[in-house]
Amino acid sequence: MKKVYLFSLLIMTAMIVMSCTNTNKQSNATESADSTVVAAADEGWITLFNGTDFTGWRGYNRTDVPAAWTIEDGAIKINGSGMGEAGAKDGGDIIYDQKFKNFELTFEWKVSQGGNSGVFYLAQEVEGKPIYESSPEYQVLDNERHPDAKLGKDGNRQSASLYDLVPAVPQNAKPAGEWNTGGIMVYKGTVVHSQNGENVVEYHLWTDAWKEMVSNSKFKDWPNFLNAGGENQEGYIGLQDHGDDVWYRNIKIKILD
Repeated sequence: MKKVYLFSLLIMTAMIVMSCTNTNKQSNATESADSTVVAAADEGWITLFNGTDFTGWRGYNRTDVPAAWTIEDGAIKINGSGMGEAGAKDGGDIIYDQKFKNFELTFEWKVSQGGNSGVFYLAQEVEGKPIYESSPEYQVLDNERHPDAKLGKDGNRQSASLYDLVPAVPQNAKPAGEWNTGGIMVYKGTVVHSQNGENVVEYHLWTDAWKEMVSNSKFKDWPNFLNAGGENQEGYIGLQDHGDDVWYRNIKIKILD
């Protein structure tokens, strides 16, 4: 009887050990799978701003970064001159020193009260010409206070709009002083702007519709704007100095094949 009891006890102990081992294996497998998912989520994204310095960035049509641009609390900040587009001698637009063709760009932005800025894409460097003569612009604006929000047509100068051409709908920007998420997708001429998790603009470069839209706008006499991206349909990403305090952070890009 004792032998039977001991034999049963040994079998029960072995079963418990095997169960614990399988549980640990399943747990480890789950942890491994979770790690793989996280790694996959980050795969393909390139950080354009490291949060600490201007590595990769320079002024438009210059080799250094204008002094008005600084790093503050992990964000790129343009310290506004208060002079609007007239700017100041230590200001000016900046670009990331690499051209991109088909891509998805994500970033966060925040404006001061009455602030105005923008994100340029497919920009060309043309000596003696401002960046906006060759580049579409994702508008960055305090919609509540800046006069531009009431100018243009149908709200096409409000935040996330294709500046002065296509209004962002719905208009879901957060108030001045709060962070917004922005996005720009360019793929074989199709362009999408997003703001705070929603797609708000879609248009198509280099098409008849694009040509007609530009011909009926203030950009009609700017051939580099009409042919955004130039001969190779690629260009720089830029941040605008419009004379106001504005912040950018978490700037990332994914190249689309």
